[in-house]
Amino acid sequence: TLLWLISLIVLSGIWRAFLPLKSTTWWPYAILIITSVGFQEGLRIFLWRAYKRLEDILDAFAERVSKPRLFLTDKMQIALAGGLGHGVAHAVFFCLSLLTPAFGPATFFIDRCSKMPFFLVSALIALAFVTIHTFSMVIAFNGYAEQNKVDQVFVPVVHMVAALMTVVNFASEGCLVGIPLLYFMASLTLMHCGKMVWRRLTEN
Repeated sequence: TLLWLISLIVLSGIWRAFLPLKSTTWWPYAILIITSVGFQEGLRIFLWRAYKRLEDILDAFAERVSKPRLFLTDKMQIALAGGLGHGVAHAVFFCLSLLTPAFGPATFFIDRCSKMPFFLVSALIALAFVTIHTFSMVIAFNGYAEQNKVDQVFVPVVHMVAALMTVVNFASEGCLVGIPLLYFMASLTLMHCGKMVWRRLTEN
């Protein structure tokens, strides 16, 4: 979680130089999203390489003390924990800026999404991304381990598409379209992860 929080703070520091962005223009936000997702996906590869080195060290230690190496389920749980850390960091960073208006006396609405409370919309978006990030890490780590190009490509594509879907919220009542689309991507990620895990467990 700390690693992902630091990465988001670094990104926000870089983009601080370009603020404030015009709230009526969507394309600067699209560029921000693309660069942020690209940075995070690069960090995911770095995290995999660091984890792989740690796994080799643990396996070597296990052999020296006559203990079993890491099982497939152990590796998947490690990936799941890493993904949950990514999701929680994203949710914390996303919702931290909402603390000030949250202490107001009433439910808060915005003009572009007048049908749903702002805090409910924010919570739903955060939950969708927690789900996507959590299970994407399992898919990505398996893809790197198996050299599976489909899984390696699936994760950054889903991340990028889901992130760009939030731009729909700039349209009037766009949240009514954007949130279901986000949950479609979250469901797609969950199903893909479930199929992959089932296949790997039955093979082993």
